[in-house]
Amino acid sequence: MERACRKAFRRGFWRLSKSPNNPNERPPAVRHRKADLRAAVKSDLPLEFTESRLTSYAGVELLRRYLRGSGLNRRLRQHLDPALAGDFGQTGYVRLILVLLVVGGRRLRHLEFLRGDPMIARFAGLKVIPTPRSMSRWLQRFRGRTIEQLRRINAELVAAVIAAHLSVRALTIDVDGTVLSTGLTVERAFRGYNPHHRKVPSYYPITAHLAETGHVLRVQNRSGNVNDGKASPHFLRDLFRQIDETLGAGYRLQFRMDAAFFQNPVFALLEARRADYAIKVPFWPWLDLKSLIVKREHWQRVNAEVDGFRTSLFLEPWQRDLRIVIYRKRVHHLTKKNFQLDLFDPNDGYWEYSAVATNMSLRIPTLWKFMCGRGSHEKVIGELKSGLAFDTIPTRRYGANSAWQQLVVMAHNLLINFQIEGGATKRNRTNKRRALFLLRRVATLRFELFNRAGILVRPHGRARLRLQANQQVQNTYSSMLQALSGGA
Repeated sequence: MERACRKAFRRGFWRLSKSPNNPNERPPAVRHRKADLRAAVKSDLPLEFTESRLTSYAGVELLRRYLRGSGLNRRLRQHLDPALAGDFGQTGYVRLILVLLVVGGRRLRHLEFLRGDPMIARFAGLKVIPTPRSMSRWLQRFRGRTIEQLRRINAELVAAVIAAHLSVRALTIDVDGTVLSTGLTVERAFRGYNPHHRKVPSYYPITAHLAETGHVLRVQNRSGNVNDGKASPHFLRDLFRQIDETLGAGYRLQFRMDAAFFQNPVFALLEARRADYAIKVPFWPWLDLKSLIVKREHWQRVNAEVDGFRTSLFLEPWQRDLRIVIYRKRVHHLTKKNFQLDLFDPNDGYWEYSAVATNMSLRIPTLWKFMCGRGSHEKVIGELKSGLAFDTIPTRRYGANSAWQQLVVMAHNLLINFQIEGGATKRNRTNKRRALFLLRRVATLRFELFNRAGILVRPHGRARLRLQANQQVQNTYSSMLQALSGGA
């Protein structure tokens, strides 16, 4: 008997029997033979290109249904200058760029790879896809006033979801700039703050990120030789005005910034608007932070590797008194960012020091975690560049490139709105101020939702989209449609 069982096991079969205690219990899965699992592929398939209404992006129908109820077309017609309509209309151009970015296109020439796909044309509301040259000419019509109209549309799209789904009274806003390398002939691109390619002309756009949702509240393109701190007050004033107009004055605003924003005009503006702030402090010699560290004997423990202490610093050139928290982090290797004070014995290892100026009444460990939450902004900037072509420079014109950045941010914000209103899992608020919703990256959305093969058929004269039978895809689509219909 035992020998027969071993023989059956080698043949790849399990004996299936029902449980005597539960006759209705489902038997375990059958183990298949290897011959039933493998297939031989011995020839190449011939390729045929037909007009059979096939699509590689069946899932954009979900996004199209969401946008139909979000009022995007109405806002485009309401705010965009009618002179931008052209032959394809404002909504046609904008929605075509949005779907190009969503499915993974990074250049205007990638529009040619979408030509003939019925779902792309249906999403944009067009019968004919414009050429890349036509799209480039349309982008070059944008100037300062029309770019501001795109910012207004972005602000309204974000505000609508915040008001409906975010039940908090304090908003955490991260402000930072990022470098975009350009070509040598691109308008208003200069050499400046490009850490990796110092001789390459670049843009230096500044962004405001909402930590609670991951939205980009505002973006402004700038030349590459603009300093963050000196140029930021104008951006911050526009940001305050945008929040007042779209969200209202009922929120307490908390700003997180790096050391480039350690400027007297920035402090004056934030304090005038009664906003909370936590700004990294640079180790400039005239601040004399080193003497404060040398004199310090007792540090408060933050975690196993970090200590800190609170002090005050009077800046005589600014006639300003700031509350400062200085941190030290033990590292076990010497890096370029390290400096080891003579006060400490080399046997104690190496220390990295940082300082934060704040007007918030947070404990030293809580403030450390709060500043660590700035990493979510860096992640969003990386997502914009790698996932949505924010670092692409489509033309040589400054206005066109600035409009492209606004459209990339619009695609990012719409994908966040789509997930939040599509039933994204909620998360608890933390000291790092991470996003309150579990959001998927754009690459994951493409794989799971958007870039799915299908065919558009018309049985009985009515269009119908058919996809490959896959239980996981069917469940995902059904739950998303149910959440969107419930939200509408």
